[in-house]
This record gives sequence, structure tokens and C-alpha cells, in this order.
Amino acid sequence: MLLVVGESLVDVVERPDGSRNEHAGGSPMNVAVGLGRAGLDVTLATALGDDAYGELIRWHLSESRVKVQATMADRTSSAWARLDDHGSATYTFDVAWDPGRIDSGNRHAVHAGSIAAALEPGASEVEDLLARVRPTSIVTLDPNVRPSMTPDRDEVTSHVERLVALADVVKASDEDLAWLYPDDTLDVAAERWLAAGASLVIVTRGSDGSLAWARSGRIEADPPPTVDVVDTVGAGDAYMSGLIVALHREGLLDVTARERLRDIDAATARRLIDLASRSAAIVVARAGAEPPWRAELLG
Repeated sequence: MLLVVGESLVDVVERPDGSRNEHAGGSPMNVAVGLGRAGLDVTLATALGDDAYGELIRWHLSESRVKVQATMADRTSSAWARLDDHGSATYTFDVAWDPGRIDSGNRHAVHAGSIAAALEPGASEVEDLLARVRPTSIVTLDPNVRPSMTPDRDEVTSHVERLVALADVVKASDEDLAWLYPDDTLDVAAERWLAAGASLVIVTRGSDGSLAWARSGRIEADPPPTVDVVDTVGAGDAYMSGLIVALHREGLLDVTARERLRDIDAATARRLIDLASRSAAIVVARAGAEPPWRAELLG
């Protein structure tokens, strides 16, 4: 039983030829969809309006076998994603995030991150939630920083570090770390997070592949699969959901396995990264944030 907490929104995607479409999105929502499609028991704690966008998101979650625990908002959040000729997206957001007190329930694992972990007033509740569930749940975190929405680097960095101290597994992109710690190397930044309390830190670098840091040291993985990229919308979220699925398959998604996770070996870390990379590769090969179903991901 997993809980994902964070924003749901509708992505309005504009392509270089001027065409556009609308589809359900939001980093935490995409992660929840990836977990539901992979066959895990997952609930998304989010905020939705009573409007057409809210109905689109509810339908998408239902079709992907995700349970919904939604606070009513005055409107459903949205994001405008503009794609360049290489399929990379830049975003403009209209997000309101005030989930109230989140019911954690009895969960083996809790995932948080993105806008919901940084935008007040909801960010404080997310931090409080992770502190409440930490003794009984494995916590995964993807900061997925959005400088356009939270431009105060020092404030965001301080908040992210408090969340990292409550997390077991942290996934971030090299772009996240470059913005949070512009004067640090990836090694220095990752070691900082290990010292704060994380057991495993994974940094994605696009086509250059992923790196991991654990007690045993720095771990390098094989490059990700080579695919023809349609767009990169939702790629990091698919990586995150694939990583959580891999943790589940390795028996590491339960608080009783926390010590094993702290002592994770290089071979196990590489298996986690391999499945996460496969999930991301499937998504970038098709339009929009469409995480793979179980048969696609696991064969």
C-alpha cells in the first residue's frame, strides 16, 4: 500500500508546429499513475477543482487504477508545456496547493516531491506528513525543483534538505542539483544528502545515464536504452515510478527493510536503476506523460 502526495494538473502541450493538446499531468500524479499501471496498490492525495479539468484527471486516475484522496480546490491546476524541436519542454504553471491535513493511513511507503513539496501553504503539510510517517513507512522523494515557481534558492534548498532528512531514497536530476548547489559537484551534493539521512541518492543525467550514492560509495550504472525521443514530458516521473516498482520487487519498500536499504550493494542499486531507466525510455518514445503498464515495464 503506497501513498503519493502532491499536485495534479492538466498539461496543455504546444508543439513547434503550433498544434496543442491537453492531458492529465503533474509530477506526483504521473508517479501515482505509473505505480497503478504497474499493479501496485496506490492512493494519490491531491487537490482538485469541481471543473472539467478535475473530471479529466479523475477519469485518468481511475483508468490507471489509482485511488484518489482529494481536497476540493477552487480550480484544478494547469501547466502550459511548450516543446522545442528536440521534444524538450519548458513550463508555465497555474498551481494552487492547499491540501489541508493529509490522512496518511497505514502505508508501507510514501512518495512526495515537486511543486507540492515547495509551494506553501501545502509544502508545510507535506513536510509534516513525512515526519509523521517516517517511523512506519519507507519515504521516497523527488524534489523536481521548479525555479520559475519557487525562485528563492536559499529557501528552497533549506526546505529540500529538511525533506531529504526524512527520506530513505532520493531521486533528482543533475539540473535539480545544479540549481540547488551551483558551486558543488554532483558528488559533493549527493554526499551532503547521504549525510542528512538518505540511504540512497540517485541522480539522473538524461542520455548520459544515472549515478547512485550509498554507504558503499558512488555507483555507476549502464547507459539507458537508446530510443527515438518523441518528447520528454513525464520522463523523470516515469523514472521515479519505475524506481519505486523496482524497490518493491527487491523487497525494499517496507520499513522492516530499512537496514537492508541502508546497506544496499552496487548490484542491487544497478537493478533499481535499470528498471527505472526502462520506464523512462518507454515514456520518451511516445507523446505525453504516459507511464508504461505492467506488461510493458516487466515483460
